[in-house]
Amino acid sequence: MNQPLTTTNEKIEVQLSYCLYRSTATPGIDEDELDQILEKSRDRNQMRGLSGCLHYENGVFFQWLEGPPSTLYPLLGKLQNDGRHINFTVLDQGPLKHRLFKKWQMRFSDRKIASLFDWLSNQNKKEFSANNYAEEIKNFLAYLDA
Repeated sequence: MNQPLTTTNEKIEVQLSYCLYRSTATPGIDEDELDQILEKSRDRNQMRGLSGCLHYENGVFFQWLEGPPSTLYPLLGKLQNDGRHINFTVLDQGPLKHRLFKKWQMRFSDRKIASLFDWLSNQNKKEFSANNYAEEIKNFLAYLDA
C-alpha cells in the first residue's frame, strides 16, 4: 500500500517534539544545586539540539523541553530516574511545529520572577482538566519568554 506524500510542514512536525512535565524536588535542594542543574542542562541541551524552560516554585519543578525526538525522549528517561526529584509526571507531549524557546538552551524562572501558582489562580476559575492545566502552564512559560 502506498503511503501518502508528506508536505514539508508535516516533516517538520515529525522532526520536532516537546514534553511538559512536573515533579517534586527532593528535600534539601538549594540555589547552588539549582545553579548546577541549570549549568549542566544548558551545556547538555546545546550539544543535543534541545531548548526549553524550567520553572521552580514551592519545591515543584515544571519543565518544558523541545527538540528532536531522538534526543528528547531518551533524556526524559534519564530525567525520570534522577534522584533530585520524585513524582515525575508528564503533563503533555507530542509533535511541535516550531520551538517556543528557541533563544534558550534552558530558560529558568522561579517565584521571584513570576508565580505560576498565582497565574493559575488568576485564570478563569473553571476547574482545570489535565489538558487545559498543561495548556495554562505552557501559556505561563511562554508569557515569561515574551
